[in-house]
Amino acid sequence: MNKKTLNSELDRLTIEEFKSEEKSPLIVILDNIRSLANIGSVFRTSDAFRIEKIYLCGYTATPPNKDIAKTALGATKSMDWEHREDILELIEELKSENVEVYSIEQTSDSIMLDEFQPEKDIKTAVIFGNEVQGVQQTVIDASTGVIEIPQIGTKHSLNISVSNGVVLWDLFAKLKR
Repeated sequence: MNKKTLNSELDRLTIEEFKSEEKSPLIVILDNIRSLANIGSVFRTSDAFRIEKIYLCGYTATPPNKDIAKTALGATKSMDWEHREDILELIEELKSENVEVYSIEQTSDSIMLDEFQPEKDIKTAVIFGNEVQGVQQTVIDASTGVIEIPQIGTKHSLNISVSNGVVLWDLFAKLKR
């Protein structure tokens, strides 16, 4: 019989153990995200894939916040995060540290996610933009490149937390091969 695993049987890391473990060479950047639930969801997903760090830019809210905590379910305590007012300064700083910085957006020269291969020895940062406007053009221009999530339905976009989950899972899986 295929018995559901209980939470007590999952043998998860403590926050202290998590903080000392090696992280995936992935960085998440949220720029001008309005929804506190989306921010919390990104924290939780980033914890699941042991992402190195989250940057919260512009007017993206920061912990502690009860509405972020509601969806983060404790991940604001495990994840390393930092607020930066100016995303363009952050991008330049990361690029100077040899981090590849990719906007997640639909553009004329985007690379489809299923065709993108992150390099295992180079850190990759992914930028998720505002729920309505997406990633700003100035941010796209400053990025190393643009990754697009292939979509074949009638809608032209995904919720930010869904996009984050799709991208992080894909990159995590490719880096583990």
